[in-house]
Amino acid sequence: MTSAPSPPAIRENASPNTHQVVEALLLAEPDVRIVLDLPCGEGAFTQRLLRHGLTVKAGDCEELIKVPGADFVRCDMNSPLPFPDSHFDAVVCIDGIEHLERPFDYVREVRRILRPGGAFIVSTPNISALRSRWRWLLTGFHNKGKSPLNEAWPTPLHHIGLKSFADLRYLLHTNGFEITDVQCNRVKAISHLYAPLVPFAWLATMGVFHREEEDPGQRSRNRKILRQLFTKAVLFGETLILKARRR
Repeated sequence: MTSAPSPPAIRENASPNTHQVVEALLLAEPDVRIVLDLPCGEGAFTQRLLRHGLTVKAGDCEELIKVPGADFVRCDMNSPLPFPDSHFDAVVCIDGIEHLERPFDYVREVRRILRPGGAFIVSTPNISALRSRWRWLLTGFHNKGKSPLNEAWPTPLHHIGLKSFADLRYLLHTNGFEITDVQCNRVKAISHLYAPLVPFAWLATMGVFHREEEDPGQRSRNRKILRQLFTKAVLFGETLILKARRR
């Protein structure tokens, strides 16, 4: 008796260990049953969630999904999403937000379709890492965006909106979310070469924050932002992974 052929492997279109970290953050959430995976790509993360018995809606601008029987819907992340209010317990956006023309509209739509208290998990290339900042100093380009985009061939695959940690925090916190966890996929060995820059970066950043902000409330928030900026995940991580909760 011959065994049934194994299903074809589905490519994880993300940096190594990103899906594992996002999976752990999601499964740590209580009462998660219905999840939106957007953008889903070929469906590697959708497949992970289905194995846990979750109800998964997979969305993307192109129908590339390879998961048999997956509940797929075509979505334009720059436009209103085709889902009812407060429908999902969690929304996962793996390496998608840096491709968007209208990220603020997207985050507002995510808040609309999430139930109160629901989780929004976002991963994106970490341009706040010291390694990426050093590349910017020397070349004017960050990691994961090392050269000019091809103007003759615009595509949704282009990284048109790479965002720092502070940009992402502002995007989330001004649109009804609060960051509850800051992680990364991995720290590559070469990133440790930039560790000697940490004290200089700390002093420079702290000085600018103190000098440029007079509002007492924002000064208090800036102290928390400073602590978050100098976590290992932000300073050295390859891919930044944030978990936020809908207020």
